[in-house]
Amino acid sequence: MKHFLLIPLLALASAPLPLFAQKTAPKDLKDIVPAIELPGMKEFTNLPEESRKQFTKNLEEAAKYFQQKRVFESLDEVAKATAIFANSPALLNIKGACYVEFRDFEKARVCFTKALELQPGVPTVIFNLAEVEFCSQQWKAALDRFTSLLPKIPEKDLAMRRLIEFKILLCKIKVGKLDEAREMAVKYDFLDDSPYHYYANAVLEFQKKNTVKAEEWLAIASRIFRDPATLSPWQDTMIEYGYIKSFYGGDLGASE
Repeated sequence: MKHFLLIPLLALASAPLPLFAQKTAPKDLKDIVPAIELPGMKEFTNLPEESRKQFTKNLEEAAKYFQQKRVFESLDEVAKATAIFANSPALLNIKGACYVEFRDFEKARVCFTKALELQPGVPTVIFNLAEVEFCSQQWKAALDRFTSLLPKIPEKDLAMRRLIEFKILLCKIKVGKLDEAREMAVKYDFLDDSPYHYYANAVLEFQKKNTVKAEEWLAIASRIFRDPATLSPWQDTMIEYGYIKSFYGGDLGASE
């Protein structure tokens, strides 16, 4: 799965990133590497100025390498920064995103959970935790996290809100709430400024085993939303769910 938010710690730099390795990465590193406003703030400010500068440099480098998909180099910078100051939610968030790239969801969950403990309520970390549950097929846990996250996303951040609603729809199918999922599928029409309408209809067709019709809906979405970055998180979601084949070969698990 490739949709994690590097949150500016991810002050909600819109689209989930890297996290999980988001392909919707924020354009500015300041959107990923926030100021350290935590219970450990005093501990950090008591560090020598040179140490604080080095920590910030390592953190920025880790985020930059992650966005470039240079995961091992990112983890190397994370290790250097951790040696200086370990209790940084932004640092833990990047580390968790790296683990997601390796599909080591348990280690990623530990990192994101710790980040959330240090700075509760941060939407990006909540999103990333929900993504970990989604990718590890913990559908009820994913549903609960995405549902609790949605009210925290500003109305103006339509792309993120629609993506989260779509993930909620998929989770509801998995936990047997089919009627609710069908209601959600028709919540928006073609006038909505997101791929939701087309992907939701594709899901309904996949559920009916009508693969040809489902692929037609996906093809329409591709013709309307020509920017790959727009469709990327939606496609990644469908790959993780099992409705679309991975570009690297095979299905990641067919949906029931």
